[in-house]
Amino acid sequence: MIASDRAATVGGIVFLLFLLLASAGGSLAADKVTAPRLDPRISIHERVVDEKTCASCHGDQAAAFAKSHHAKAMALADDSTVRGDFNNSRFEHDGIVTTFSRREERFFVKTEGPDGKEGEFEVKYTFAYEPLQQYLADIGGGRLQALDIAWDTARRQWFWLGNDAPAKPGSTYHWTGSFYRWNRTCIDCHSTDPQANFQPTANEYKSTYVATSIGCQSCHGPGAEHVAWAQSSDASSADKPDLGLPKADASICFACHARRTKLLSGYDAGKPFLDYFSPALLRQDLYFSDGQILDEVFEYGSFQQSKMARAGVTCMDCHRPHDAGLKAEGNALCTQCHAETKPERFVKQDPSGLFDAPVHTHHPVGSAGAQCANCHMPERIYMKVDPRRDHSFIIPRPDLSTTFGTPNACTTCHAGKDNVWAAENMDKWYGTEWRQRPTITHAFAGAANGDRTAVEALRKLVKDQEQAGIVRGSAIARMSRIGGVDTTADIRAASTDGDPLVRLGAAEAASSLPPEHRLEAIGDLLSDDTRAVRVAAVTALGSTPADLFGNQRGSFEKAVEDLRAYVDTNADVAETQSNYGVFLFGQQRIPEAEAAFQRAISLDPALEGSRVNLAEFYRAIGRNDKSEQTYAEAISISPERADLRYGHGLSLVREKALTDAIAELEEAVRLDAGNSRYQTTLAVALDSVGRTEDALNRLDRWAATGDAAIIGLALQYSFKLQRLPEALQFAERMAQLRPQDQQILDLLRQLRQAVNQK
Repeated sequence: MIASDRAATVGGIVFLLFLLLASAGGSLAADKVTAPRLDPRISIHERVVDEKTCASCHGDQAAAFAKSHHAKAMALADDSTVRGDFNNSRFEHDGIVTTFSRREERFFVKTEGPDGKEGEFEVKYTFAYEPLQQYLADIGGGRLQALDIAWDTARRQWFWLGNDAPAKPGSTYHWTGSFYRWNRTCIDCHSTDPQANFQPTANEYKSTYVATSIGCQSCHGPGAEHVAWAQSSDASSADKPDLGLPKADASICFACHARRTKLLSGYDAGKPFLDYFSPALLRQDLYFSDGQILDEVFEYGSFQQSKMARAGVTCMDCHRPHDAGLKAEGNALCTQCHAETKPERFVKQDPSGLFDAPVHTHHPVGSAGAQCANCHMPERIYMKVDPRRDHSFIIPRPDLSTTFGTPNACTTCHAGKDNVWAAENMDKWYGTEWRQRPTITHAFAGAANGDRTAVEALRKLVKDQEQAGIVRGSAIARMSRIGGVDTTADIRAASTDGDPLVRLGAAEAASSLPPEHRLEAIGDLLSDDTRAVRVAAVTALGSTPADLFGNQRGSFEKAVEDLRAYVDTNADVAETQSNYGVFLFGQQRIPEAEAAFQRAISLDPALEGSRVNLAEFYRAIGRNDKSEQTYAEAISISPERADLRYGHGLSLVREKALTDAIAELEEAVRLDAGNSRYQTTLAVALDSVGRTEDALNRLDRWAATGDAAIIGLALQYSFKLQRLPEALQFAERMAQLRPQDQQILDLLRQLRQAVNQK
């Protein structure tokens, strides 16, 4: 299953995407029964056993699991598993025609290939079960690609997963590109003990797994030792415990049900989640400012915010572990704990009360509005047909929706009503005290807008021990982006917190500090107990001069080993290799850095971010000619990217090709008309070639936005052209923006005198 998250930054930290749904399988009526085909990718790896071995002893569990979507996450494409219409059906979107057919019990798709020409590809596997099913096609080199046209199992029709204009053939987001590559993006969570086995030299895959779909050992870990114990004489002794399998807890669920970066292969039940994965914090592109799900983030980040998680509730309190169904239907699931009598398991928390009644719900018994989940776990649709429930268990706040644009369950259900109506009804039902409940919304919304006044609100969240670790860690990370060097002490304090998610936030926050302050803030995190924290810390400290580490040099070198293991684990991920190039450059390992950037480009030639990083690398080492050339190559791939045009323009300035530079800067301004940095740079370039009047005229138009940099430059050029009345107008605007600036006030007084004397 595919989730979209497009971003590429010049600075180096770019996006990583993880496709983590559990599903697959299905049925079409078959005319005849045939022997099941063997999957050529199945290989019994070290320490694991054939999945059928488990069922020989654990029949009841195996039977329950067989009914789950987990058991159908991936399957060989045959008459019993393919749910889509492959009977010469045709689907068209944006002028792209795709046909689905079958021949001799094999399935094929004919559509636009990586070269832009129509090609036919064999569908090897189904991917997911419902409410949609995708298909994996073989495009050679061991690559399996998830087709971006899926089958809607409820409506029984094909649909396109995209939203914007279709990606160009050969690009990252074309269905044949790296984003849709099963071996790179999907493999971890749809099979048992999957191993990508990327071959860097040949640039191909030899991927294998123990079972095509999710199986027992996906959750319980390698079974060879357990089977050996079960077959030994010790197994019959009542005094001997069950050996060879760790206890499966919620962390094994989070390995797939989280938006996370994979740090190391080999994660099994019982191992620390944060030693193998680095979860995404509450970024504004992933979550609404109140913490509700925005992009496809799965359950971990939401659930970690909840009071339930802090009280010790786990996935298996609500979900049956083998068939993955709910333990109870409707509100009975919630009243396991939220009943009139306090459950004994909760010592500090008290979830008791009368909730499953009209006195609380204010909706008729049995109605949609009386269902706990509909109010406290609202759904959001992903992949166009797949509703997912928010697991932060938020209380609806229609009052905040009006101000901050956050969703709420009231108006989501009552589509014809507005937030004011919803809030007034809640006032009638519960009084107005609900409006005063503490919330993270104001702090995170202010941070999203770059409001420096949000720093103090975020600081309070970081210090509030009642807040979830993921909230506090996210708060320190957000705080540093708008507070900069002033947050050094806050980051240092957060780096000593007992919660690893807060320390992770501190490590990420340090990247926003000037390099000379980073070691002071997070140096101790280089030897943190948690690998995710160590990797984030060493990444942030990559540009720190070696002679500053002192007695922490050894810790730095060990953390570099963790970073290198992460890079090797993601050897086929262009973004990881490009980011590693940034780290290597910070270490002044110039040849290795260049090789890492080039490796990233070879993995995904269409990914602009890698070329931007390489171009900026060449600029930094004084190779302006190579920088300009690399930007030009990036633009040939993505001509509509304003940041590429801007970077290319600057490289042309350095090459003293000012006419060409101005043309590129003009393109940047056209493509991103509200970017004041692009506008002021263009104005400076025009002035440098004697076109000061042209520059001033443009600045005059752009000054309407009230940007101080634009108005200040316009004021400067007005002086240069001796156009004092216009200078006076710009000075008056500056005085409005900075009423306490004495220099501006003095200049304004002088200009008024000069203009009045004429």
